Amino acid sequence: MIRLFRVSVPTSVVVLLLSEAILLTSCYVLSAYLVLEADPSVFLLYDGGLLRILTVVAAVLFGLHFLDLYSEIRTVSNIALVLEIGQAIGFAFLVEALLAYVDRDLILPRRMMMWGSFGGVVSLSAWRILYGMVFLRAFSGERVLFVGTNPVVCEIAEQMAKRPELGYTNLGYVDDFSKPGEVLNGAKVLGPLSEFRKIAMETRPDRIVVGMTERRGRMPVQDLLDFRFSGTVIEDAGTAYETACGRICTKELRPAQLIFSGEMGPRRSSVILQSIYSPALALIGTILALPIMLVAAIAIKLTSKGPVLFKQTRVGLNGKLFTLYKFRSMYVDAEARTGAVWASKDDPRVTKVGRWLRRLRIDELPQLWNVLRGEMAIVGPRPERPEFVKILAEKIPYYRQRHCLKPGITGWAQINHKYGDTIEDTVVKLEYDLYYIKHLSVALDLYIIFHTLKTMLRLRGAQ
Repeated sequence: MIRLFRVSVPTSVVVLLLSEAILLTSCYVLSAYLVLEADPSVFLLYDGGLLRILTVVAAVLFGLHFLDLYSEIRTVSNIALVLEIGQAIGFAFLVEALLAYVDRDLILPRRMMMWGSFGGVVSLSAWRILYGMVFLRAFSGERVLFVGTNPVVCEIAEQMAKRPELGYTNLGYVDDFSKPGEVLNGAKVLGPLSEFRKIAMETRPDRIVVGMTERRGRMPVQDLLDFRFSGTVIEDAGTAYETACGRICTKELRPAQLIFSGEMGPRRSSVILQSIYSPALALIGTILALPIMLVAAIAIKLTSKGPVLFKQTRVGLNGKLFTLYKFRSMYVDAEARTGAVWASKDDPRVTKVGRWLRRLRIDELPQLWNVLRGEMAIVGPRPERPEFVKILAEKIPYYRQRHCLKPGITGWAQINHKYGDTIEDTVVKLEYDLYYIKHLSVALDLYIIFHTLKTMLRLRGAQ
């Protein structure tokens, strides 16, 4: 795993990205030597040819990322793969067309673009298939042995089985409460704790993850110390969970970690920095979004009775209440009979225009005013209603801790978890929020903003 933008990115994904960048660049360079009548070396080195090629390559890679081809790198359907790569190449043609309006010297010659793109579709498709069949296995190099089979261990193992690109191989489990030979998430229980040293010597793990339901008097402390000082990585299940799942495990979280650890809370320098760049981004966003907001306001006014803006009390920094602004997407007095309830899928209270506003996340744009007023940030935990906060804080440990930052228009939980209206979904979102609080930084905020824009363009909006 490689840390980029304060996020753990699988090494296999980084290698795939770099290899495809090189492969694409080679296709366009080769096309220059095939189709250009003048000396291709002069075009590439002195006429800005390489820079033009890199612009096209960057556009294709952006298109691949936009289509989630770096989120799921295993090939399920070869035909679908070719079509999606073709769409990414098509995006590069669109970029070239837009650049032509600025200056034709910024774009590649037509024949060179055509032949290079054809080679890109063929070579990328073949490389993706080969990479998934052969090379992806080479990154499953870190061998993991689990000590214990508590629910957290099972969830980590499930993630490893679902996502081979993470680069982990599950050697099996050492546990007293499961039968030897029993299969859990594709790996066997190898034996009881009394045989831990023998099993570890035979399997030679690179990493040992400890996740025992009952540790007192049972954990093989001396054996673990011996392996730790011999170079094997020993990791608590909570730490492994954070790397594999991208969120903090509340099941393994103890109050002492929040009180005494300097890692869990937000860094003061990052909070101060966010308070500077967040309003600046909100001001730029407000100026750019004004035409869209004007069209949305007219559409709301013409299609349903009631005000254009919807105002609602939410819980902000340190539990302070504030008024949140959104474009109204529901009928007036939608909660007159039901009281405060969570929104749900295909909510009958939502208007036809409101449904599109939500899908495109346009209904959230007035919250830029909340950011300018200092009540919210661009990125942060989503603000909840006080009626729900009171209930959730009583039922979910550490829920109040999410209010240590200003709430955000978008957040780490929003780009990683589907919309949900259950306590279980709220716990998962809280775990993502705690991860964000721990890793708050400019890089992570930019990463979240980029993925939010991708979500909007791909019509993956809220309910």
